Amino acid sequence: MKMKLIAVGDNVVDYYEDRGEMFPGGNALNVAVYWRQNGVQDVSYIGIVGNDEEGDHIIDSLIKEDINVPRVRRAIGPSGVAVVSLDEHGDRKFVGSNRGGVQSLLKLTFPDSELEYIGSHTLLHTSVFSRLESELPMLKKHILLSFDFSTTYDEAYLAQVCPHLTFAIFSGGDLTRNECEELINKVHKLGTRNVLVTRGEEGALFSDTHQLYEQGIVETEVIDTLGAGDTFVAIFLKEYVQNPDPTQAMARAAVAAAETCKRFGAFGYGKKKTIRDIPLYK
Repeated sequence: MKMKLIAVGDNVVDYYEDRGEMFPGGNALNVAVYWRQNGVQDVSYIGIVGNDEEGDHIIDSLIKEDINVPRVRRAIGPSGVAVVSLDEHGDRKFVGSNRGGVQSLLKLTFPDSELEYIGSHTLLHTSVFSRLESELPMLKKHILLSFDFSTTYDEAYLAQVCPHLTFAIFSGGDLTRNECEELINKVHKLGTRNVLVTRGEEGALFSDTHQLYEQGIVETEVIDTLGAGDTFVAIFLKEYVQNPDPTQAMARAAVAAAETCKRFGAFGYGKKKTIRDIPLYK
């Protein structure tokens, strides 16, 4: 059967202060693009985008990447903006945002016809930034779910979300190895079979409840680390869904993540921009 993948939820433009450029990004959106760039022929994205220049740039970039976007919502208001700074090693730091822009005021809901469309895909990926927690029980009835928690480890939140997932994903760069393993075991007990923890320079860990797998990073010239974690997630999911071999999936994901580090922005499409008078929060 032909693999069809769909990402639903958050999008932003990442504004680089030092370069005066904005790049499309956001976890759910990045994963969709990385899938398409790495050989998945049928990729869809659903999200809420503002009716501004940033929103136009996000949509134009997705169309150029051949992502299915007819179900993207355009809302009156600003698109999400994240302000990014890079240190001397190319490590990205988020130094401000408009807290999601108009997305933070609205919520994605899905009529029956759209649930049928979503269900025609193999896997849906979303994230903690997408505000879909209340929709997960319904979505679970139609499709397998992957969810990126970023650095959210709150026990009540995990208990709400994990029972509905096939894949739970965490950013664990600030956790010790023991803390990562404790988190993985906790998530398994809450009902999620597959748990992936990316750990920056320490590589990644994956557990399928039977075995814990580990993958190191692939050394590369680092220009910008933004998007490397999302790349690893996207390629791991794509490979594992096609062939549940964790060792192979993690190895290919590490190679792809290293490639992302060689360019500015999550997947390119930098556009010169002087940031407007958008309320930004540290």
